[in-house]
Amino acid sequence: MGRRFISAVVFLFLLGSSLRAHAGATLLLEEPYSVDGTFAGTGHVAVYLNRVCADTPLKLRRCKDGELGVVLSRYHGVAGYDWFAVPLVPYLYAVELPEQVPLYADAKLVSFLRDQYRRKHFEEFIPDAPDGGVSEGPWYQLVGSSYDRTSYAFEIETSAEKDDELIQILNARRNVGRYKLLSSNCADFVKGIINFYYPGALHRGIIGDLGISTPKQIAKCLARYSKHHPELESISFVIPQVPGTMKRSKPVRGVVESAFKAKKYMAPLLVWHPAIVACFAAAYFTGSRGFDPGQHALVFDPRRDLEAPMTAQERREYQTRLERLARGITEGTILEEVKWPRLEATAQPQLDEAGRPVLRLTLGEGPVAVGLTRDNIVSASEAPEIAQHLLVVRLREELRKSAPKIAASDVYNDMLLLEELHRGRSERPSSIADSLGMKAGGTR
Repeated sequence: MGRRFISAVVFLFLLGSSLRAHAGATLLLEEPYSVDGTFAGTGHVAVYLNRVCADTPLKLRRCKDGELGVVLSRYHGVAGYDWFAVPLVPYLYAVELPEQVPLYADAKLVSFLRDQYRRKHFEEFIPDAPDGGVSEGPWYQLVGSSYDRTSYAFEIETSAEKDDELIQILNARRNVGRYKLLSSNCADFVKGIINFYYPGALHRGIIGDLGISTPKQIAKCLARYSKHHPELESISFVIPQVPGTMKRSKPVRGVVESAFKAKKYMAPLLVWHPAIVACFAAAYFTGSRGFDPGQHALVFDPRRDLEAPMTAQERREYQTRLERLARGITEGTILEEVKWPRLEATAQPQLDEAGRPVLRLTLGEGPVAVGLTRDNIVSASEAPEIAQHLLVVRLREELRKSAPKIAASDVYNDMLLLEELHRGRSERPSSIADSLGMKAGGTR
């Protein structure tokens, strides 16, 4: 118990040192997913204020020592309110503390974690469904953003005086839904907050976005503003999507860029209205291209300071090491007989005594637990073969060439966990196969 407490304090200190090095406002540019990723591709945007906290999701105050601030964002159709304030770690991962963040996530676990957080913090305005189950609706956007998508962060320093003034303004203003897709969307909300600190810093894209505020446009504006004002402390970093079976998010685009790159739109227009395609092309090449939100970005993890991304050479070396180790992981286990999707379908997510997620699978005569965090994947996993499989899935996602940037230390730590589980499995007399009353290659 004492060790867990000390670890939690250390993790929070590291997170605080990472994000409080420069007190300021951080624009979070979030990649599109689901329907937005398929059709529009403009994504979402929020703002993280590391000196502003909240008594409730609807009322702001200055942070106390050790608190990490909140993420503010405008939403559409969430309990009739215009904006919500959610602490950083819950906003990204739907858990309270960094050591509770899972290494692997699927849709069932994400829904479970979000609902656990809703019941504890949002139930007053987002009640249970009529049958007592998970409430439906867009409220899920309030927490667990990093399960759905990768985000790019652009921080710029702010003053304590302006922070206090913003708190007074937002607390005094009536918080009622103002969302309008073309004139009062999430980008307009964030644009208003950043422009409160630095008037005129962010603006709409007249050519590239047809006069509509988009997440990519205002992120591009803030990056340019920071470059032109080197006297202001600023930094950029990437928050990778949590590995797992959740569908990967897609690159964020502007309005014209999204339409111009969509063959399903442009091909018919090219045949019937080539002049319109020419206009889109001109707008794209003059207004939307050339901004890479991940360029020169550091890598965020809630349990350490910001770090530089790994090099291409490091990536190749870890890929070789991983595949050499992964070849022997399923040998002699039930994973040779029963594929992981079948086992995953029976798994039920739960929380251990420290609030860390675990999976509980029904194998043989009773349930088997598998830890999902750095702190319990070794100690709490009664089925090390499954824990190893989840780590291999995570590492392969981290090491993909097209994956978001990742720090070498994160991959190194994941490899250490995998190797520790591999050693522990060889020392254990039992395995998943024993739990099912089976031997690899057949039945008893």
